[in-house]
Amino acid sequence: MERMYSSLIFLLFFLCDISLIEGFGFSVELIHRDSPKSPFYIPSETHFERVAKAIRRSINQANHFNKPSFSTKNIESDVLANRGDYLMSYSIGTPPVKILGIADTGSDIIWLQCEPCDPCSPQTSPIFDPSKSTTYKNISCTSDACQSVRDTSCSSEGSQQSCQYRIGYGDGSKSQGDLSLDTLSFSSTKGSAVSFPKTVIGCGTSNTLGNQGPGSGIVGLGNGPVSLITQLGSSIQGKFAYCLAPSLSRTTSPTKLNFGSEALVSGDGTVSTPLFLDKTFYYLTLEAFSVGNKRVEFGSSSSSSGGSGNIIIDSGTTLTLLPSDVYSELESTVASEITLNRVEAPSPSLSLCYEAPSDGNLDVPVITAHFTGADVKLNALNTFFQVSEDTICFTFVPTNQPVSIYGNLAQQNFLVGYDLQKKTLQFKPTDCTNQ
Repeated sequence: MERMYSSLIFLLFFLCDISLIEGFGFSVELIHRDSPKSPFYIPSETHFERVAKAIRRSINQANHFNKPSFSTKNIESDVLANRGDYLMSYSIGTPPVKILGIADTGSDIIWLQCEPCDPCSPQTSPIFDPSKSTTYKNISCTSDACQSVRDTSCSSEGSQQSCQYRIGYGDGSKSQGDLSLDTLSFSSTKGSAVSFPKTVIGCGTSNTLGNQGPGSGIVGLGNGPVSLITQLGSSIQGKFAYCLAPSLSRTTSPTKLNFGSEALVSGDGTVSTPLFLDKTFYYLTLEAFSVGNKRVEFGSSSSSSGGSGNIIIDSGTTLTLLPSDVYSELESTVASEITLNRVEAPSPSLSLCYEAPSDGNLDVPVITAHFTGADVKLNALNTFFQVSEDTICFTFVPTNQPVSIYGNLAQQNFLVGYDLQKKTLQFKPTDCTNQ
């Protein structure tokens, strides 16, 4: 999602160490947005206040995907969770300036806040000043890059017409600024940085971020022409993978976002399903859910522009959003298998909630998501989360929007690998805190 809409997600904390491997591969660290290691961590907020904000972002995300204005469009990086979002670190410009952005497979542009901005959204680190970068350059309105991105316009300053981008989100957040070129870099455990000159970025000079909270912007990992993945191109062989550590477990452990030769997902338990590439999003075909011996058919829902696939897989949305009829049947099936005391949902966005067991032992059924060719077993970690001291709720919710989203809570403790050349996606169950 260009992310903003999210679900409970966790922010990236620090610039990922990137290890360059033969065949070209690197990794970036992902950090939970609400981790104490995150620069966006707010000590005064309770854990459950952060959960509530993540819920609101998830619901708004479906609206974001449905908005016509939504668009744009071998390495390793550490990723940190942040309010249901995962942050990744990179550097921009010459000399390089460290930036933290939400890693979002539902977005297809890399944008960050830039000076001078009015308004500016609060962020902990200094806002990037493009005038101090010797490699920064505005993009012309007539350039292919400008023409390839939706929601662009021309801005005349002096004799030069520069390309302006606009992005809007379901929660009212927005960013506008210059579409530009600059050098994007990742740190390397080999001792030298991995740099990508003339990377297309959005340099936001008018930014209003609602429920997203403080941050430096988005790193779009979607399929659009100016996403990070598309711009890295053949250098990563169209491969990337991530492992999302439990976002609501209050973990401080970062995980990895891998690229190129480091993004191989294989071994015991690995399953593969076809991946359908839309102009921005990645679609899968979800055939049904099963709970015990009961099967809930998914049927059709949203689909890619090519008419294939029926659900978007999104690292930038926390909850899983399903068509109302599918959700209703799934909820009743799950509820029939649970003996806990059902309680009123603390939020209108949630429906199925229970009194949290005092011993912490959550006895809920395994839910299997049946994707084409791949059965993915979802445990309590993926399907329920604690929203208050005494309440747990189902992480799947209904939506009336014409889009279904497989959110990041359902992806926790899975190594998820994208192969855009073979058009396949792999799931491998694992403990992401040990990756």
